[in-house]
Amino acid sequence: MTAYPEAARPLAELEPRHEFFIGIDSDGCAFDTMEIKHKECFIPNTIKHWRLQPVSRYAREAAEFVNLYSKWRGINRWPALVMVFDLLRERPEVQARPVAIPQAPHIRAFIADERYPKSNAGLRDYMQAHPAPELETAWAWTTAVNAAVAEMVHGIPPFPYVRESLAFLAERADMIVVSATPLEALTREWEEHDLARYVRVIAGQEMGKKSLHLELAAQGRYAPEHVLMVGDAPGDLRAARAVGALFYPINPGQEADSWRRFYEEAVHRFLAGEYAGEYEAALIAEFEGLLPETPPWKS
Repeated sequence: MTAYPEAARPLAELEPRHEFFIGIDSDGCAFDTMEIKHKECFIPNTIKHWRLQPVSRYAREAAEFVNLYSKWRGINRWPALVMVFDLLRERPEVQARPVAIPQAPHIRAFIADERYPKSNAGLRDYMQAHPAPELETAWAWTTAVNAAVAEMVHGIPPFPYVRESLAFLAERADMIVVSATPLEALTREWEEHDLARYVRVIAGQEMGKKSLHLELAAQGRYAPEHVLMVGDAPGDLRAARAVGALFYPINPGQEADSWRRFYEEAVHRFLAGEYAGEYEAALIAEFEGLLPETPPWKS
């Protein structure tokens, strides 16, 4: 088994109770929290802490594209931040302004060092071994984001048909939350809306990547055709494929319709062994068509 952080032990020790396993992403998938988290929490703090005020309009466009409206939707905050910097640096409108876009070499090194989880705890440990002013700014940014999320993001219910789907599956499948969000925020949201009782484990960024969550909890314990990942981002699809699991997409902008289709149709195909193949392929093709690779300002 792949080495895993101590925080992921509940996944590694999960014992099957049912024949089927389902991993479910949280932000933008089960809960309509992606827009408010990025537009009200991440982006204002990105502009503030990285001194992007002279190009705030373009910083907002880049951050929204990366985190919400592109094939990179839902990626970890650290590679997303670097991608925003890179998009800004190459944009002529930004080059014409008196602003220095961070090169972020120390953040890039942190991202590349697989010994450290891409979480606040991972950054803190990395900073102890590799102190740098840039990382002090990174720490101020990431903790400010989390504080803003804790203050701002509450009272947001799950999408329609999420609760119904979880209740239906509770006696039919082992379910876990598979997310890149910090565990504290995940637990707060799932408990606030009384959904935590339906899942065996709530797995956040402290437990490693989403593919590791699925590997530790499901691989080798369930038949491959009995393992399903439900997500709203290409990274969720990649995590599923990394462990040979099936994938059900929650289409961005069409979340309620996607969950209704899951509840009324897809989950029954999954439980009946009729999901893989043409049906899944058609859903994924529709999903991938909604998330472009090229920013609109380059089109």
